Amino acid sequence: MSNAPEIVPLFATPLVLFDVPDAAALNAELRKVIVEREKSHPTTQHSNQGGWQSSHDMERWGGAPAIKLLAIGRNTANRVTTDREGKPINNPYPGYFAVTWGANMWANVNRSGHGNEFHSHPGGYWSGVYYVDDGGIADDPSLGGELEFMDPRGPISAVYAPHLAVAMPGGLKAGSNEPVIPKAGRLVMFPSWLLHQVRPYRGNAERISIAFNLTV
Repeated sequence: MSNAPEIVPLFATPLVLFDVPDAAALNAELRKVIVEREKSHPTTQHSNQGGWQSSHDMERWGGAPAIKLLAIGRNTANRVTTDREGKPINNPYPGYFAVTWGANMWANVNRSGHGNEFHSHPGGYWSGVYYVDDGGIADDPSLGGELEFMDPRGPISAVYAPHLAVAMPGGLKAGSNEPVIPKAGRLVMFPSWLLHQVRPYRGNAERISIAFNLTV
């Protein structure tokens, strides 16, 4: 019998990564409607620092590709969400919990120097970001433009002993922010309460993404 202590990772925060199949064709359609929308409508202003952000009703003006992407987001939420007994939601068999996901979505176009300040999405359960064009960041991370999440526990022990860490998965970065590198065709989903930002993009192309919230 081992006398080694057990470390139990409490209060994990879910981050969902999903590479959408056949994303190239979907991205071409999404890019077309976003480029046309940017030409005809001014930016909205929320957390964005520069760049263009559409109104939050892309499910209405984005046509079939936007509806398809939102369906992918809803289906992904169904796969990673359960009821309090651990049963999957929206299962067709009797006795399972049914959830109707309300949604809003919007497009973002960032060029050189553009980003988003830290923010959360009040009223949502899941929030998502889908990358139509990563602006070259996937091949060259030095271009910036990462999606960055703030540790919800705050600086924790790093304040008192920044040279120490905990011997467990994820323990080395506790108290620091976690970046996610954009990749065209990748969907990132996370709890809507989780603080996040977009670091300034330093490339010469266009970093195009679509964000959405799923509400119960």
